[in-house]
Order: sequence, then structure tokens, then C-alpha cells
Amino acid sequence: MASALRRPSRVAKLPPRERILDAAEELFQRDGIRQVGVQAIADKAETTKMAIYRHFETKDALVAEWLRIVAADYQAAFDRVETEYPDRPEEQILGLARFIAEGLPAISYRGCPFINSLAELPDRLHPARQVIEDHKAHQTRRLIGMCTQAQMSDPGQAAAEITFVLEGAQVSTQNGSIDQTGDRLMKIVEGIVDRHRSHLGAYRAAN
Repeated sequence: MASALRRPSRVAKLPPRERILDAAEELFQRDGIRQVGVQAIADKAETTKMAIYRHFETKDALVAEWLRIVAADYQAAFDRVETEYPDRPEEQILGLARFIAEGLPAISYRGCPFINSLAELPDRLHPARQVIEDHKAHQTRRLIGMCTQAQMSDPGQAAAEITFVLEGAQVSTQNGSIDQTGDRLMKIVEGIVDRHRSHLGAYRAAN
């Protein structure tokens, strides 16, 4: 995703649709979805409300598309670790944990876009909320797949524990309740992987 510090030098070079999304991302992250109006997005994107509605039927559709881009960044992290560590699922899992750990400094002052958006979108039928729920379900399936490939004794439980840690670290970083969250996250995920590997060894020995 584009950094707010880089926006001024690149905004004029973007096509209209991408310029709108770039502006919406900055404003939604900084001020929240409900507080940002379409006119504010148009002003930031150096365009008009009419132009926004040519690309996005409603503001809700714009929010949903922004979150699809955020979700794609997370899915790309899965793709990267699978490419970097072929046939090494445990390293893939630790690579995902590092991806989250390295992103925590940004969350400390901007917050997780999924967590922030869910708090503002209580309607389960809102298109943006459905984007988040679909993304999270897909992410969980991929993580369970990695745990299965690692031959863990209970892939679903291992994936649940890792998910709790990854998401909990983001919340704790956002509210400032825990220090050194990145280092702590890595140690806990490493412990989960080791424990489920040990459980598998014990299961095999008993059978």
C-alpha cells in the first residue's frame, strides 16, 4: 500500500481510479470510514465526486474495493513465503509471523485496517465487512493447509493458536498494552510450531 509520505510526489501520475483509491486509503486509515465523506476523497484525489461515482457506484463499494486491496497484500504474503520456502511449511508459517511482526510499527500509529473497519461496520451484510470475513476465512484455510503439510497432529488447533497470536499482537500493538510485540510474537509462534511438532512425535510413538 502507498505510504502517505510518498503520495504528494506520485498522486498526479496515477490513473483516476487508482488516485481515488490512494486518497481513500489515506483518509480511511487516518480518520476512519464514517468520518470521511466522498467530497473529502475527491479533494484529496484532485478529482470530483462525479468522477468517483463513475468508478464506484457508492461509497460502500469504494470501501469494499479498498479492503480487497488490503486483503490482497496479505494473500501476497502467503504467496511469497510459499515461494521462498518450497516444501518447508514450518518456515512458511514463521515467514508469515515475521511479515506481521515487521508490520506492527505501522499498526502502532494507524491501526489494523480490518480491525478498524469491523468496529465501524456492525452490519454483517455490508459489502466491505463481507470482504473482510471472506478474506479471514481464506487466510485460515491457507494456514491450516500449511499446518497440515507440516504434519502437525491437529492442524486446525495449531492454525487457531497462531491466528490468535497474530491478531492479538496487532490489537495489543494498536492499544499499546504490550511492549516488544514483534519479538514476543515470534517467540510464541515458534513455541506453537515446536509444541505441535512434539505432539506429533508423541502421537506417532503411541501408535
